[in-house]
Amino acid sequence: MMLSNTINPGLDGVIAAQTRLSSVDGQLGELIIAGFPAEELAGKATFEETLYLLWHDELPTAAQLSDFQAALAAYRPLSETALNLLRGAAQARVPAMDALRMAASTLSLQPGGGLGNDPRQNALAVVAASPSIVATYWRLLNGQEPLAPRPDLNHAANYLYMLTGQEPTPERVRGLETYLNTVVDHGLNASTFTARVIISTQSDMISAIVGAIGALKGPLHGGAPGPALDMVFEIGQAERAEGYLRAKLARGERLMGFGHRIYKVRDPRAEVLAAAAERFYQADGNMALYELAKSVEQTAVALLAEFKPGRNLQTNVEFYTALLLHGLDLPTDLFTPTFAIGRVGGWTAHCFEQQALDHLIRPKSVYDGPKDRVWIAVEWR
Repeated sequence: MMLSNTINPGLDGVIAAQTRLSSVDGQLGELIIAGFPAEELAGKATFEETLYLLWHDELPTAAQLSDFQAALAAYRPLSETALNLLRGAAQARVPAMDALRMAASTLSLQPGGGLGNDPRQNALAVVAASPSIVATYWRLLNGQEPLAPRPDLNHAANYLYMLTGQEPTPERVRGLETYLNTVVDHGLNASTFTARVIISTQSDMISAIVGAIGALKGPLHGGAPGPALDMVFEIGQAERAEGYLRAKLARGERLMGFGHRIYKVRDPRAEVLAAAAERFYQADGNMALYELAKSVEQTAVALLAEFKPGRNLQTNVEFYTALLLHGLDLPTDLFTPTFAIGRVGGWTAHCFEQQALDHLIRPKSVYDGPKDRVWIAVEWR
């Protein structure tokens, strides 16, 4: 079979996998997660229900959900190795994503014995322990002792508890669950592709997820939701939005939280998280910040149409991620690690798909270097 030498930098437009996990339509602004429109699933399911759906292609019964929650909760405690590593990382004050990457690699050393090579056990461990790692590290970084996980709380509630030491309200749990469900899977993105490449070599689940964390850390993928909210705070009042944003665009600066490589219309995840943020801020009693953000968004979209006609630059997931996670009292340094806590569900599900396929991912490259070089001994160079 003849192979084409057409180069697609970054594999743009190349279909490299078939999946039932998610569908992304950038032209229609549509995100389907395991058959559910994101807006149908994200605000209703617990994270455990979404994870079970991705792994099993069906929603769990009440009994199955209870068993699944208990299985996940059993893997939340961290080993002494992981705890010692996180203490050392906190002393060095490394970024939280680096701490997550380093500690995730220790998960084969679970309390009470190693995990072995069972992919399901490994997947349970890495999903369950990721919030424990992030929360433990954040407390150590801020001079606080880590808290033991609580098996009576669900995945999202336990993460918030381990961060703060307080049992979260139902509104806070619902807000975080909606976010985690919204970002759990998003096509063959860079980190998901990384996980599938690693697992395709018949490597183990933990290695695949550690590689995916490394890919998500990059600002071109994991994003920078914090600056989108910083912009809203700098504006401060709705009447200042146009002048502030117009000046930024006139200087050629990017408006954080707007435009997306895939979506040519409004990012459907922004739609879901905007609704979640509105519900949360109404319950929390602080609608002023939400109304300011909405005003900034409307002004920004209008000015982008003026300055960049034909580009149709709309609100992306970063804008309302920042607003929602800020409302949950998460510091901006934890925005991307919290993204990873959600996306690990999709990574593990893609690894299961790739393992079932049992096919090594091995793209072709085109050589464009010199040929016919002649060796010159070192004394003659």
